Formats: sequence, C-alpha cells, structure tokens
Amino acid sequence: MHFCLLVRKIALLASMLFITTSSSIANAQLQPSSSNAAFMQLADDYFDTFYFPQNPSAATQMGIHIYDDKLEDYSKAAINREIITLKQFENKVNAINASQLDEQTQADRELLLNDIRSQLLSLQKIRSWEIDPDSYSSGITSSVFVLIKRKFAPANDRLRSLIAREKLMPAVLLEARKNIKNPPKIYTEIALEQLPGLVKFFQNDVPEAMKDADDASLKKQFSETNAAVINALMAYQTWLTKDVLPRSHGDFRIGKDTFEKKLKYDEMVETPLDQLIALDMADMHHNQNEFARIAKEIDPNKTPQQILIELVADHPAPDQLLNSFHSKFDNLIKFIKDKKIITIPSDVQPVMEESPPFLRAITAASMDIPGPFEKVAKEAYFNVTLPDSSWSNEKSNDYMAAFSNPSISNTAVHEAYPGHYVQFLWVPELHDRVRQILGARTNVEGWAHYCEQMMLDEGLAAPEYGVKDAKEAKLMRLSQLLDALWRNARFIVGIKMHTGKMTFDQAVDFFVKEGYQSRTVGVMEAKRGTSDPTYLYYTLGKLEILKLRADVQAKEGAGFSLLKFHDDFMKQGFPPIKIVRKAMLGDDSAVL
Repeated sequence: MHFCLLVRKIALLASMLFITTSSSIANAQLQPSSSNAAFMQLADDYFDTFYFPQNPSAATQMGIHIYDDKLEDYSKAAINREIITLKQFENKVNAINASQLDEQTQADRELLLNDIRSQLLSLQKIRSWEIDPDSYSSGITSSVFVLIKRKFAPANDRLRSLIAREKLMPAVLLEARKNIKNPPKIYTEIALEQLPGLVKFFQNDVPEAMKDADDASLKKQFSETNAAVINALMAYQTWLTKDVLPRSHGDFRIGKDTFEKKLKYDEMVETPLDQLIALDMADMHHNQNEFARIAKEIDPNKTPQQILIELVADHPAPDQLLNSFHSKFDNLIKFIKDKKIITIPSDVQPVMEESPPFLRAITAASMDIPGPFEKVAKEAYFNVTLPDSSWSNEKSNDYMAAFSNPSISNTAVHEAYPGHYVQFLWVPELHDRVRQILGARTNVEGWAHYCEQMMLDEGLAAPEYGVKDAKEAKLMRLSQLLDALWRNARFIVGIKMHTGKMTFDQAVDFFVKEGYQSRTVGVMEAKRGTSDPTYLYYTLGKLEILKLRADVQAKEGAGFSLLKFHDDFMKQGFPPIKIVRKAMLGDDSAVL
C-alpha cells in the first residue's frame, strides 16, 4: 500500500488481529523455562521501551493510549537512531540460544528477529522515507485517523491529544523537504493524487469527528492547529507540484536481492523467485481454464470475455453498495454453522462504513479491527470505497465493475465471514504477546483468500443460502475465479516490476489481459505494486494453506475434520505458515 513506513506498520498491526490482554498474563500462561523467560523479557523490552514509544500512532491503533499526544519523529536523525537501536536489539535476540527454547518460543524468537531485520531492510535499503512523498502526508493523516475513528475516551480528551499531534505535523512536512531526494515519478504523482482527499479529510472529517467536544478553549486551539495542518498540506502540494515532480526521476524497483530478503523476513518464504512465478502461473492458467469452462456452461455461444462483461455489469447502485454487503452476512453465518466450517466465537457483526479518505486511492474494501489493548471502543469496521462524486459516469461504472452482485458475496467472505473478521474473533485464544503483535500477511491475507475458494467448494452457492438459480451459482464461481485471477496478477506483477522484467504500463496491461480486471482497477493495482512489492502474499498464502490442509488430511485420513483443521489453524495466531506447519504437522520443510 502506498503509505509511509508508519502507515504500513499501522495497517499491518490492524491486519494481525490482536487480543486485549497484558504481557504479564500472557507470559505467565506460557509457564516459561528460564531461557524462555529471558527471551520474553527481551521481547517486552523491545515493545515497551522502543517499539511503542517510537511508533505512537501504531500504539494508539493497538489500544495503548499513553502515547496519544505524541507523533512519530520523521527526521533523518531519528531514523538513524532507530537503525542503531534496531541493530542493538538484533544482536540481543541473536545472543539467545534458540536450542534452549521450547518450540513455540523458538518460533517467537524467529518472528521477532525477522521483524527487526525487515524494518532495517525498509529503513536502510528500500528507504521509503527518502523517496516516497506520500509517506509524510498520508502518514500524519493516519496518525489523526487512529485518534478519531473510535471513541475510546471522552471527546475532550481525544481532542486534546489530537491538538498535540496536529501541532507537530507542519514540522513533519518540513522534514519531508529535507529528506526527499529523487523520488520515482509515480510516487510523486500518487502523493499529489492523494493530497486533495487528505485536505478534505482535515477540512471536513476531522471537525465532524470532534463535534461532541464542548471545551471552548480546546475547540479554539483545534481550529488553529487544524488550519495550520491544512495550510501545511496545501503548501506541500505546491512544493511537490513545482519543485519535486519535475525532478522525480528515481526508480521504485527494489531489485531481486531485496525482494527475496523481504519475502524471507516478512513471510519466511525462501523459494527462488522463478519457482514462485511458475507456481503462480500454473495456478493462474488453471483459474483461466476454469473460467472459460464455466462461462461456456452459462452460454456456449458467448466468449468468456462476453460473459465477463455481463458479470461485471451486474452491480448495485453506488448508494446501495454498503447495504448490499451487509445483507450477505446472515446467509454466510448460517452456511458456516450448517456445514461446520469454523467456530465463530461471537454473534456481534462488524459495522459497515465508507473507507476513510486516505485509503480510497489504493483499496476497494478492508476490515479495520480494534487493537489488542483497547478496553473501550471495541467495534470492528468493514470499510468499502465508494465512487468519488466528482467522477464521470463512465469512470464510476468502470470502478463499480469490481462490485458485481456475485462478487459482493466473495468480498464479504474475504473480509468478514469466515475471513478477516472471524480471524479477529479468534484472537482471545492467543496467550503469547509476540504473536499478538507480530504476524505474516501470507497468514492473514492468505487465509481470507483461501476462504473465497473454500466456501464455494463446500457448497455455499445453494438456494438455502440465498442463491436463486444455477446460473447465479455459476456466476458466483466466476466471481471467485475473477478475484483469484486478480491476486494471481498481483503475484506476477509484484515480482516482475521490482526485478526489472515488467514496466508499469505492462503491469497495467497484465492486470487487464491476464487478470481480467478493468483498466481503472489495473492502474490502481499497478500503483499499489510500486510500493507494496510483495503483495503476492494473497495467493502465496492461499497456496501454502491448501498444501497444509492436504498434508494434514493425508496424515489424519478418515478422521480429518474441516472444522477442527480451521479451528486449529486459528489457534496458532498469525505467524508465517511455516511456523503453523511446524505446530500442526511437526514439519515445516515442504511449505509449497
């Protein structure tokens, strides 16, 4: 996603689906040996003395509110200090002998070590802080959003914290002018594309969110600080347009070596890139062939492309989109319970909302859940991006093609039942602080993407679950395949763009021709790929989970239970699938 390192941290923390509990309780329940205890103490020191103080906005997202009046230090000096401290913790973690730890703590040690190394890779090699102008403007916007999106404290208290953060924000945009060197043109263009929405966010959304505050003195201060942030953002926009854009000649590609290291640190995947491409291409060709077969069953006189046009044209009106999603929940829940798919720990459903402004340029739908330490505002939000009111009818219809009626069910499966929201509901099963905080997107997003296919494989497209006829059932499968092809395309584009084997324009064409996406979606997806190189984690994680399931089923034979498999998977938290395999099978050698 095209955010700064801070926003990526907040997004990743949100996607890890945490539990509200204290570290002392979590560690006590582990009943650690002295070596385990030494590691857990080091992990606590890392989170409590470095990570949260260094990332106050991420702490707010997690429900830790002692840093709500602080803002990240974006200066180069602060970045250098962060690098030094990360290296110190890397040495400390390395000094703990893994062989003296139990199996779970060994995995936690590897999780923490890889997270530290991933951060160092981002700061020292990828260097978004030096080449990504949007990292500053979207970064400070995210720092405000996490304060206003939940009513975790009285309005006056949250307004006081907001004012404190806003006072520091103009200086952040001045640091950007010092740090930004030679950004890629696409990064500067995306920052400029985002900025009008960010300005509107501060002009409209932030005051609206704070309307319940009744302290006159605070409201006066807020009027001043908010105006200063708006002016600073507008000045930043002018600077980017007149100064930075003409000299934006940098390269967004991270290269093969950095790509492989990022996969290793973030996902514990060390399969050579050419083998990964071959795996995905095989899956993509299978999905394309299935799409053609089912399209022919619907109408043998039409090509798959003609059937696709019919599929994407069948979408609700934009003002009915949120209701269309919400109406799917009851049938999905009934199916999960009837077919014994997975245990759903709570009957509370997520709240449907429009995506916040700074997410709208790069995501269509997402699940936003409360953090592990949040004790008051525990709502989960299902965010959906609606067409911009300023768009032409043609552009709006092109965008809405991603929300065909059959695809809405697929997206609801991914984001809510039994996807991300059910993952969140399972969080109380975790009793391990490292796994409350750290995880892998191959697990989080891989699970949700796996669910799209699994639910249809298990019989979701049936009349008793709201499907009117056989044609609609086939269209639902086409929609699932369409979303699978979209993720297949991400897989290839991410690797090839960042290793110099595909240009941006070729990436857009690949999404259109091979991923069966509209050109508007193709452009959006290619933009995301420039700064989220390993967004292959959707398909990669799905393939890992499918192999794990097949291997567990082969081991258990007639005693295999899908519900038990899914429940056991959830109980592991959200680490890379390699760690889950080791826990469930005792073998992590054959991840793919």
